[in-house]
Amino acid sequence: MIKIENLSKIFRTEEVETKALNDISFQIKQGDFVSVMGPSGSGKSTLLNIVGLLDSVSNGSYQLFGKEMVGLKEKDRAKVRKQNIGFVFQNFNLIDELSVFANIELPLIYNNVSSSERKKRVIKIAERLNISHRLKHFPQQLSGGQQQRVAVARALINDPKIILADEPTGNLDSKNGNEVMELLTDLHANGATILMVTHSNYDASFSQKTILMKDGMILSEKLNQRNVDILVNN
Repeated sequence: MIKIENLSKIFRTEEVETKALNDISFQIKQGDFVSVMGPSGSGKSTLLNIVGLLDSVSNGSYQLFGKEMVGLKEKDRAKVRKQNIGFVFQNFNLIDELSVFANIELPLIYNNVSSSERKKRVIKIAERLNISHRLKHFPQQLSGGQQQRVAVARALINDPKIILADEPTGNLDSKNGNEVMELLTDLHANGATILMVTHSNYDASFSQKTILMKDGMILSEKLNQRNVDILVNN
């Protein structure tokens, strides 16, 4: 699904050149659940932004479903994003002035989906994520865990091929954080491909594989013990 080869990202100002990503290569297959870890400044969020086509690369190759993404015009990147990628953010990024229903349906409006179809899809995804009783509420009326569920619903509403999660439990207490990780695990079990940036070893243990980054480089890739145990027991 994702193939990155010798990819670099350089940020330049008049006085400073910062190499956020330094000649990295890795692959993600359809149905994988991969976490990315590393200290602040290691390039994790830059990598996620590039995979999500929110940022461009300086050098190297990024292929999605066998098609080269490097060099695409912004309108073409936006089209690929809308059709293939769902985003889950640490800060939820919900619109306070909109109801839960309206927040979830927003991507469908951008994709010119009819009103009746939007209503049907929102109700279906809300039932799946156990937030049907909150559709008329506003984000500030919800707990952190409920807000993140709304954010996940919005990410899933267009049936994306891949879910990109940036510190999805970073602003949650342990109980709500566990609920979100269990939700992502359930989505993965049902076929979702997930790439997640996290500082939490516990959260990373839910994924199949962890990529460890430092100074814009990949230090290691390892299969997580939780999944090793599952393979052995089966």
